[in-house]
Amino acid sequence: MDRLTAMQVFAEVAQLGSFTAAGDKLDMSRPMVTRYVEELEQWLGVRLLQRSTRKVTLTDAGLACLARCRQMLELADEVRADAGQRDGQVRGLLRVAASTSFGLAVLGGAVAEFGLQLGDRAVNLIGERIDLAIRITNEPDPGLVGRRLCDCRSLLVAAPSYLARHGAPLSPEDLERHRCLSYSNFGRSEWKLNRGGEERKVRVAGNISGNEASALLSAAVAGAGIAMQPSYLAAHHVSRGELVALLPEWQPIVLGIHALYPSRRLLPLALRSLLDFLVDRLGGPLPPWDIPSALAGRTA
Repeated sequence: MDRLTAMQVFAEVAQLGSFTAAGDKLDMSRPMVTRYVEELEQWLGVRLLQRSTRKVTLTDAGLACLARCRQMLELADEVRADAGQRDGQVRGLLRVAASTSFGLAVLGGAVAEFGLQLGDRAVNLIGERIDLAIRITNEPDPGLVGRRLCDCRSLLVAAPSYLARHGAPLSPEDLERHRCLSYSNFGRSEWKLNRGGEERKVRVAGNISGNEASALLSAAVAGAGIAMQPSYLAAHHVSRGELVALLPEWQPIVLGIHALYPSRRLLPLALRSLLDFLVDRLGGPLPPWDIPSALAGRTA
């Protein structure tokens, strides 16, 4: 029995809760998945999984074994990565997680060769074996190694068609009488704006909310209301006149764009190369999309 493969199969079954799903992910037949798990159980002398017609669950022994198996698999990956980087060649697949909007607008083809997982749910880097996550936050996970890449500024924007019907807000308090497109998972009912050292908190409301920035951007361009949008999405539309930047003297909170990864130990050459690439592409006083001239003459 290839015990390392058996551990990988067991870990996938435990993660997905299904022998069939694990087989599909590993390109392995269900009987082969079952065989690997059974042989691992025989070698260890304990039952790792409880099987039923509806679900697969871990036994207490299986839960403890899963943690050890993941450590062994991570160590094996580090050994392969360490061996692969001794000749200076970049090898291996990296799994990169990022929000849908940032991945499509900024990363896209630039890192496609590394393998890109887009989504707006929080992923468990260790549990899901993600090598690198790009997160936009001022509170990165303290359990991960973090590297701040650049700032993420936001703009208050609305379409000319919306402003023609409802007028433009002249102060933060005016936002309370407008239709505001809000995030269902972040700042849904309260927006924070800063001018110098002065901060205002504004209660906002509207009939559209979502958890993905691109969807709210599309609604704003269509004239549905005022949106708070990251500049990497909004600047292009402002420069084309499809959106108007509002209250330019009042700035939404600046967030950090962070590269997060599980450990500094035996960092694969491919991951180091990707980090260097992201720093080179996004670093500097302003990220490439955040160009003030793109906004000139487009504010209200």
